[in-house]
Amino acid sequence: MKLDGKTSMKTIIRRAEQQDYEAVERIMKQVQHLHVCLRPDLYRDADTVVSREYYEQSAGSGVWWVAETDGTVSGVVEIYRRKYSAPVQTARETIYIASIAVDEPLRSQGIGHMLLQKVKDLRDEAGLDGIELQVNVRNASAMKLYESFGFTPESINMELLKEEHR
Repeated sequence: MKLDGKTSMKTIIRRAEQQDYEAVERIMKQVQHLHVCLRPDLYRDADTVVSREYYEQSAGSGVWWVAETDGTVSGVVEIYRRKYSAPVQTARETIYIASIAVDEPLRSQGIGHMLLQKVKDLRDEAGLDGIELQVNVRNASAMKLYESFGFTPESINMELLKEEHR
């Protein structure tokens, strides 16, 4: 239970359900807008970020998890399992966080941390080797959250853009 100074808010993490689509799409649009602001050369605003068809196909499979605060979806995480196996690599299996987002008015209240804890619990329950994600280096609040949870940079994507794209 997290206190916001006035009232007590109760947040739970659960598998996403079909009826969560509108809330998930609303929150994913918020994160898409942030991506557009940070990298307009890569991202653009769109009427739909997560298609209803894709969501409905994947919602019950454990790909989508939501934070629910006082009965309302307040955050979302989209995860996949990744398996690495090659003659020159150590075999391992991880959870990859494709997306994680918290509803704008509820950010900085511990919901993102709770979503990450759920992913960590899922990793441990499945006996997997780690959790991976990508983050834009300009997204300071996300970087702070991940580092406070114990994530460390292990590889860096670098780009050399044409002049007209800088």
